[in-house]
Amino acid sequence: MPTPYGSRGGMAFSAAELHVLRRLLAHALQSSPAPLAAAEVQDCLRLAQSVDEAVQEAGRLRAFLLDDLARYRGALPGSLSGYLELLQDALAAGYEPVPDDLAALRALRANPVAAALLERAQGVAERSVRRRLSTTPAPRTRLLALAGGREEPPKPAPQPKEPPRPERPVPTPGEVFPPRRKPAPPPAAGRAVG
Repeated sequence: MPTPYGSRGGMAFSAAELHVLRRLLAHALQSSPAPLAAAEVQDCLRLAQSVDEAVQEAGRLRAFLLDDLARYRGALPGSLSGYLELLQDALAAGYEPVPDDLAALRALRANPVAAALLERAQGVAERSVRRRLSTTPAPRTRLLALAGGREEPPKPAPQPKEPPRPERPVPTPGEVFPPRRKPAPPPAAGRAVG
């Protein structure tokens, strides 16, 4: 089975597969017909912790790969070979190319590797768009998905109650922040106090 990060990751399962494994492990612990020995429970808990750590590490590796890919894409055309290698690894790991990737590959299609990678990336992008469109219900579908399969008449809304009045009146801004008084002018110099 290919690793989710090409030759760089070294994991045997993708993050999604590890998530499924974690859920199955939790389900097995809860619904076991025979009680497990204490050592078996500890083994299962250690495995669950290892799966959690692997999922977290997979997320960190994916973020690193995507950051690296963006850096190489930004340094094109000087980083051509590194960018193409990273993009191949990312596509093998299930990465869905962004418009910047497709634009970069179109600009580089004179290179035979980039041309082949462009074809592959366009196919991945098209499948991704089709999948998103097929899983997103149209607005009309949501309107028809009411109980009974048809639109129910709206129920009368209860009259809103007046908000309770505070027991003591709310102070006005003038009471909370009284106006500043102008300071008295200083006594004129040179006048005799008498």
